[in-house]
Parts: sequence; structure tokens; C-alpha cells
Amino acid sequence: MTSEVTYRVRPSTRADALVLRALRLEALRDTPDAYGSTFDESVRWSRERWEEMASTFNYFLAESEGDVVGMVSGGGNDRHPGTFWMYAMYVTPDARGSGVATQLVEAVSQWARERGAAQLYLHVTTAVARARAFYRKVGFREVGETITMDRDPSLQLVTMVRNLYE
Repeated sequence: MTSEVTYRVRPSTRADALVLRALRLEALRDTPDAYGSTFDESVRWSRERWEEMASTFNYFLAESEGDVVGMVSGGGNDRHPGTFWMYAMYVTPDARGSGVATQLVEAVSQWARERGAAQLYLHVTTAVARARAFYRKVGFREVGETITMDRDPSLQLVTMVRNLYE
């Protein structure tokens, strides 16, 4: 008899700074084209910066039996004032396919709903087809906007949106 793994998704706190750092660096090694920062840049960030991110950037962490296996963040977007966005989604390879990614999306969706949002947006790079397929599966659709990633002009980002009340 196999036991089913259960995950708990919770907001991060300042105390999660080192866990967030480790997970973000793992994500940058795993899928470097998916994020706005690079491993080399992020590994040099100070502990204080990680503490600030963990306590003020609306990160949600997924954990099971004390191990953090996923992260996501919610926030605004200066290019699209008044909208709500999902950023920095990552699930460790061992937890992929478990449903934890959907739980992370739901956590950010709930965060956005609580702030009056009817829609949640994201940018996903064209280099990571697996991520785009997952986002479609959980209700995001492409809006027809593609932009160039700031840190690497060779990477294109597709804008997607999810209606939060469908």
C-alpha cells in the first residue's frame, strides 16, 4: 500500500529566506531560460535581499513533510498597471505531476482575488514548452502579446491570462 503525498502551500516569511534562496537557485539551474534573473546574479544576492523577498514579494511555498518542493509569487507589473501577475513558478523534479503546481497557481489566484482581481496574468518563455502546456491546462490562455526578455533579447515571453471567476 502506497501512501499519497500531501502538500501544504503557505505564504513565505522572512524566516524562509534561505529556503527560498536554495529553491530559486535550483530553479535557475534546472530551467535557466524561464526566469528574469540568472544563477550567477542571484547567487550573489545578500541574505538581507533574500529576507526581503521572502517577506514582501508575496511568495508561496509548497511543502511536504518539512521539505519545500515548490514556489510561486504574485505581484504587479509596471508595464500593465492595475493588473495582477504570477511570477517565479517552480516545482522540484520529484514533485512534478503531483498536483502541487496546481495548488501553487490556486494560491496566487486566491491572493489576486482577495485584492479584487478578476484575472491573473503571467509571462512564460517560448523556450519552456512544458510550462506553457501546464498553464493552458490550468486555464491560462495566450493573449496575443509577445515581448522580449529584458535580461536576454534572444528569449521571447508570451503573455497569458486566467479568468479567476470561470
